[in-house]
Formats: sequence, C-alpha cells, structure tokens
Amino acid sequence: MVVPSLKLQDLIEEIRGAKTQAQEREVIQKECAHIRASFRDGDPLHRHRQLAKLLYVHMLGYPAHFGQMECLKLIASPRFTDKRVGYLGAMLLLDERQDAHLLITNSIKNDLSQGIQAVQGLALCTLSTVGSAEMCRDLATEVEKLLLQPSSYVRKKAVLTAVHMIRKVPELSNIFLPPCAQLLHERHHGILLGTITLIMELCERSPAALKHFRKVVPQLVQILRTLVTTGYSVEHSVSGVSDPFLQVQILRLLRILGQNHEESSETMNDLLAQVATNTDTSRNAGNAVLFETVLTIMDIRAAAGLRVLAVNILGRFLLNNDRNIRYVALTSLLRMVQSDHSAVQRHRPTVVECLREPDASLSRRALELSLALVNSSNVRAMTQELQSFLESCPPDLRADCASGILLAAERFAPTKRWHIDTILRVLTTAGTHVRDDAVANLTQLIGGAQELHAYSVRRLYSALADDISQQPLVQVAAWCIGEYGDLLLEGGCEETEPLQVEEEKVLALLEKVLQSHMSLPATRGYALTALMKLSTRLRGDNKAAILEKMPLVERGGTQDEEAKESKEAQLSEAALVATEPQASKLLDLLDLLDGTSGAAQPPPALEPSPGGTLVHLLDLPCASPAPASIPNLRVFEREGLQLNLSFVRPPGTPALLLITVTAINTSGADVTHFVCQAAVPKSFQLQLQAPSGDTVPAQGGLPVTQLLRILNPNKAPLRLKLRLTYNHFGQSVQEIFEVNNLPVETWQ
Repeated sequence: MVVPSLKLQDLIEEIRGAKTQAQEREVIQKECAHIRASFRDGDPLHRHRQLAKLLYVHMLGYPAHFGQMECLKLIASPRFTDKRVGYLGAMLLLDERQDAHLLITNSIKNDLSQGIQAVQGLALCTLSTVGSAEMCRDLATEVEKLLLQPSSYVRKKAVLTAVHMIRKVPELSNIFLPPCAQLLHERHHGILLGTITLIMELCERSPAALKHFRKVVPQLVQILRTLVTTGYSVEHSVSGVSDPFLQVQILRLLRILGQNHEESSETMNDLLAQVATNTDTSRNAGNAVLFETVLTIMDIRAAAGLRVLAVNILGRFLLNNDRNIRYVALTSLLRMVQSDHSAVQRHRPTVVECLREPDASLSRRALELSLALVNSSNVRAMTQELQSFLESCPPDLRADCASGILLAAERFAPTKRWHIDTILRVLTTAGTHVRDDAVANLTQLIGGAQELHAYSVRRLYSALADDISQQPLVQVAAWCIGEYGDLLLEGGCEETEPLQVEEEKVLALLEKVLQSHMSLPATRGYALTALMKLSTRLRGDNKAAILEKMPLVERGGTQDEEAKESKEAQLSEAALVATEPQASKLLDLLDLLDGTSGAAQPPPALEPSPGGTLVHLLDLPCASPAPASIPNLRVFEREGLQLNLSFVRPPGTPALLLITVTAINTSGADVTHFVCQAAVPKSFQLQLQAPSGDTVPAQGGLPVTQLLRILNPNKAPLRLKLRLTYNHFGQSVQEIFEVNNLPVETWQ
C-alpha cells in the first residue's frame, strides 16, 4: 500500500515535532522519496505543491538539486500558481554556476512581453537575482521597455533589474541612460530611490554617464530640498525625518557628481548647509542623514565655512551616548585631519576624553586620531596626555600607543633633552611594548647630544636602580653607563639634583642585572659590555672586582657558543687594559672558556680579601705563566690621527690572535664618524667586535678601541688589510692600506 504524500503544512508540523535529529532526517528522507516519485510520474496538478515542500526542505539545509528541472517546467506553465512557485524555486535552486539557469531565458522573455503585471514582476525578480551576463545581454531591451511602463509596480522592479544588469555588464550603460532623466520626475518614492541607485551605478562605471548626469544636479537639489523643508511624503516619515533612505541616497549621488567639479559643488553648497542645520539629531534617522551630509561635504569642493560646519557636526557626534555614532565620528575626523587640521584641532579635548572609553575599538580610533593631532605647538601637552593613557591602557593598545608617542616625540621634539625624557618615560611605562628600534634610536640620540651625556647617564642610572624589569630601559641604561660612567661618578651635572654615586654601587647594580631571571640574553650582553668599558675608568681595586661581578663561568654547566664567544672577547679586551699581573689572570680564565670540550670549567678557588667581601683579582693563583709579549705596532698616522695595533695570543688557544685597534687623536679637532674595517685571506676566520665609539676626541682624549679576533688554524703568515673612513677638519677621508710588517712571532 502506497503511503500518501504529506501536505506542506503537515510536513512542517511533523518536522518541528521531531525530538531528535535522526527523527527529522527520517521524516525528510521519506518525504523526499515521495517527491521524487511524484516528479517521475509527471503529475502536473500537484507539481507546484511537491516543489514547495522541496523548497522548505532546501531551506533546512538538505539536498534539493533534483528539483531544478521541475522549476523550469513550472515556469513554462500558463498557470500563475505554477509560475509563482517555479520562479521562487529558480531563485533558490539555480545560480550562474549551473548551466540549467540559461534554459529559463526564453520563458523570462515571454513573461516580460505579457501584460500581466504579477507575471512581469516575478520574471524581473528572478532576472535580478540569478541573471548571468549572457541573460542580461539577451534581455536588456525588454527591461528598457518596462522602465517606462504605466504601472509603477513594474517600473520599480524594472529599475532594480537594470541596476543588476549594469553591475553584471557595464557596457549596457548606454541603453539605460535616456530613461533615467525621465524617471527623476517620478513622485513614487520607490521608483525614485531605485532610479537614483541606477544613476549611481552608471556614474561609477562610465565617465560619459558621470558627465551626462552632472546636468541634473539642480533637479536633485530641488528633490532633496523638498524632502527637508516641506515633508515630501508623510507616509514615508521615519522618526520625524521625511524618507531618510531617499535623502541618504540623494546625498551619496551628489557626492559622486560634485567630486572634483567646481560648478556642481557650488550648486549644492547652500542645500548641504540647510540639511546640516535643519535635520533633527534626536533620532538615529536624523543622525544618518547628517553623517551622509558630512561625507558629501568632505568629498566635494565645498566652501571653507561648510567644511568647518561638517567638523562641528562630527564634534557633536563625539558627545552622543551611542557608541556607534562616536565610532563613526572618530573615523570621519581621522579622514579629515589632513585637509582640515585646524578645524579638527578644536575638538582635541573631546578626542582625548574618548581615550578612556571602555570599548577597545573606540579607544583605538581615539588613539589614532590623537596621534594625528600632534604638532609642534601641542606636542608637550599631547604627549603628556598620551603617557597618562599609556599607564592604564589595555595591553593590546600599549604597543601602538608607545610607538605613536615615540614617533611624535621624534618628529616634533622641541629640545633633545625633552626628547630623551619622553623616551625614558615611555620605556619605563611600556616596558617591552615598544618598537624594536627604540633602543638603537635612543642610544644614537644620546650619543649625538654631547651636552646631555651627564644628564642622560644620571637619569638612566636612577631609573635602572628603581626597576630592572623593563628590558629596553635596562639595555639603554647599561649602554649609557658603559659609555659615560665616568660622568656618573663625577657627580657634576647641573641639570639634575645632586647624586653621589660610588663605584661599588654601579658594579652591584650591573651584577643585579646579570643575575636577574628577567634579563634577556641581549640585556646581559649590554651589561657585560658596560662592565668591560668601566674597567678602563675605575680604580685598581674595582677593576679586579669586575671579574667577580661577571658570571663568566658557571660551575658544572654549559654555555651556548654565542655567549661563550662574547665572554671570550670581553675578557680578552679586559686583559689588554689591565696591568701585567691582572692580564695573566684574565688570560688564565680565558683559557678555561676556550677548552676543547666547549663546556665551562670551574674557576680556581677564590679566597676573600682582607679588606671586605670583594675578592680581588690579584688574589687568584696563577694557573699558567703569562704569554710572551708581542710588541705593539703603529700602522697609520695622518694629521694627528694615529692607529696602533696591540696583540695578545691566549696560551690555551695557539690558533687565536686578539688584535686591539686603538685610535688616538692628538690634533685640535675631533675625528667623527670613525669606522675601521678589516679583511684577511679566506683561510683565516675574522670577527670584528663593536667599537667603543665613533668619535675620537681631540687633544689626546679617550681613545677609540676595537677588538679583532683572528683564528688561523693553518698557522699561515697573516695578511691584514684595513679601511678607515672618518671626518676630520670638515673633510671626509677614506684610507685603504695593507699591514705588511706584522710581528712574525704571532703564530710561532
């Protein structure tokens, strides 16, 4: 016995009554089987009912592709009930990717030619939904004829179909240009709204259409003025605003027509001012019209007073309780800040208040706008506000805020001292949430401001003593202490409060950085380098104490190759500036680091010195005799600039030679931008350490030193070529020469 098929209403009730998904699938599978059987039997009376049930199943997400051909049969049927379901099925089950949709072209063409409005409306809706480029080309003439039909119902749907055709096939623009001018005289809001949309599509895709429709700007202005002043149609009023949808669309079209066109812009200036002043802002409908008015003023060649009025409207939006309106205002002001900076600047206090918004999207937009408002006249006040915001802003905004402050300070800094103070405050507050180049930029800034060296090192020392967790700040402080530690110990800076710093406290602070678990490898490298530089400036006892402060060798542990090489280089540099007994002990420790196993060896036992808790380097027992002395060599001299080479060969590594390049300036002018580069044959391995500076002071000031590590596994004769570049007495100098008279005993 054949079970009868369910009606659509009964199918809906049964599906909704299913308690599990399995029951729902069972009901749908059974009904789909009945639908398939009915389609095979070719029952013309109930075909539209079966397809209606199949469409409901399709909307639930189940397969319904087997009903596509039935849609074509129903569309071709002369009965309206069949056509209605057939066209609905075509819009749901067919698209451009399936060839079957082309089979309905003739049916749509025949239905468009009939005089039945309902059938013409169904055909137009289907064409505007699934019409491909081929269908649009074939049916464009029929749609053009319907644009001027007496029936407003058909004209409205024909206009919307024309919009779809223009989007699919832009070259059809010429067909729809003539009817549009006549359609602008319509009183029907739906037709008028569709016509304006069609004109916008034409103008955006055809320069000829844009030029053509600029002639109708006065007509558009009159339509909008009627809507604003006389209440064009009460039945289309929304919250007291007469047809805001039509007003918004006209404003968008005016924006397109007035862009880069002086005459059209002048025609609409008075109207835009009238809309901006007479629109009710108590409802969202009015705010939408005002916002479109502002966008139109921004894009056309509006008068200066009108642009100020637009900015003031956005400023009122910032005070609105609706967050969406505030977000729109911030975004629009950000667009206008370049062209109307002074007008936007007047709303700066309100923008700064928006930084405290709990909504992250609002805070981000306010931050972007605040950074855009910074200039040379308000940089101090704005950076102070932004730094206050930085202290409490969400973590996802901290990096952007810190980077923005640094860029603003770099661009508009009134003085170098203020610039340095700003960067220090950002580093102290933001910590790791700064740009990667912040450390390099600050060290370069400090190095170039010679008059602020003492001030900078004292400020950084105090900041480092307060907090060693902010890694960028610690790196800059360690670099500055290493470069200008002598100025810190002198205590003669007039720009800060008196601060008496002892050598032992500086060493203890650097030791704290080295031992901190928060210190990154790069931070420890800065601290180690600072200790090595300080070894040339401290007293004898504290020179020895430096090695105690440095974690050069860990008992029973291993070290990676990069850290090991860094410590070798720093220890060797210390040996070059130490006294003869100290150098011997330093090289003994270097021998431990250069063991063949690569693992760190335990250092010799240390005995406490009688003077206190520090263990002096001179208390270390000699592990090996001092290496043979290699004489120094002067390789360059010109206009008071001398370049000397000193050599050290660690006893535990015969293939390694350490060369220290020392630049001394005895002339009366500083040597600036000093760079020394070296080259050796391919059989050698050369590593250049960073120099101690790039300026060689005049009158025999503190020399610039640079360490060269040369590995010669084959013990071949050494050939060394140097290139010097520097500025001296206002001239740029470059010298390239080969050092031929190197000591022969370096690898003997």
